[in-house]
Amino acid sequence: MSPLPLWTVFRLQLLMTLRTPDIAHVFVTTPLYTLVFLAIQVQAGRPDLAGYAVLAPALMALWSLALQCAGELVSQERDQGTLEAMAASPARYPLVVNVRIAAVTLLSALSFAEAWLVAYGVFGLTVRIEHPALFTAAVLLSAAAMAGTASCVSALFVLAPSARVLQNALSFPFYLLGGVLVPVTFLPEWLRPLSDVVFLSWSARLLRAALAPADPVEPLTALAAVAVLGLAGGLTGTYLIGRMLRRVRTTGTLAQS
Repeated sequence: MSPLPLWTVFRLQLLMTLRTPDIAHVFVTTPLYTLVFLAIQVQAGRPDLAGYAVLAPALMALWSLALQCAGELVSQERDQGTLEAMAASPARYPLVVNVRIAAVTLLSALSFAEAWLVAYGVFGLTVRIEHPALFTAAVLLSAAAMAGTASCVSALFVLAPSARVLQNALSFPFYLLGGVLVPVTFLPEWLRPLSDVVFLSWSARLLRAALAPADPVEPLTALAAVAVLGLAGGLTGTYLIGRMLRRVRTTGTLAQS
C-alpha cells in the first residue's frame, strides 16, 4: 500500500475521532484524574511529586484510547456492513487497522498538555521538562508501542465480538504493572518481573527521568525496550488479524455480530 493512501486513512481517522464523543472522552477524564492525583499529593505536602500526578493521567489516556479504538474499529465496521469490503480491498486490512489506531493514539497525546495546564491553572504548579529531547522521544515511542500492542485487541474482535469484556479488563492491570502512578519498585517482589514485559513500565521510567534534573540512567536501554516491546506487539497484532481474517472467511462468520 503506497504512503499516500495510508496518510489518507490516518487523516480520516483523526477527523472521525474528533467527531466521535465516545472515543474522545479521555479529553474530559484526563483533567479530572489530574485534579484528583494532584489534590492528593498537594494535601499530603508533596508538591515535589507533581510530575507523577501529571504523567499518570496522560499515560492512562493514551492506553485507554488506544484500547477503545482497537476494539471499536471492528465493531463499527461490522455494524456499518463495511467489514467485508475492507477485508476484500487491495489494502492489507491489518496495516489499515494499525494506521487507524496510531492516528487515535497520537491524537490522545494532547492529554499531556491538558494535564500540564491543570497543574498550572488550578494548583499553580509548574512541572518542568528538564530533558525535552528524551521526553519527546519517549512520548512518540510510547504512542507507537500502544498502537502496536492495542492491535492485538482488534484481532480478537475479528473472531469474537464479545471480546469487549477483555478490552475493558486490560486497562487497570496495565496501569498497575506499568507503574503509571506508583513506581513498580513499590509492587510486591513477585510482581516486579512482570512489569519488565509491559512497555508502559519503561515509558513511565523514561518520562519521569525526563522531568528530573539529574542525568537519566541508561535512557537508550529504556527507549530500546519500549521500541522492541511495541514492535513485538504490532507484529503480533498484524499476524493475528491476518490469521483471524482467514479463519472467519473460511467459516463464513466475517460479518456476524
